[in-house]
Amino acid sequence: MRRFLPALAIAALSTTAAWADRPVTAAESEKLVAALKAEGCSGGKMEFDDGKFEVDDARCADGKKYDFDFDGNFKITKKDLDD
Repeated sequence: MRRFLPALAIAALSTTAAWADRPVTAAESEKLVAALKAEGCSGGKMEFDDGKFEVDDARCADGKKYDFDFDGNFKITKKDLDD
């Protein structure tokens, strides 16, 4: 059992690192921009965090700012008014 604990710890740490926040790639950015445009929105700060894409402070056609979450297929999973 003790031989497996170090391997288990390494696997857990590497999985955690994979979910860390990072900037989006150019290809991901293009898809996010297209998804935002379909919602009548643009701009915002884009990143990949906790296994999802996030866009903060996107300005939409109603003149308000929103925070968005997208899944791996660039479908909106959450849209919140940014206060």
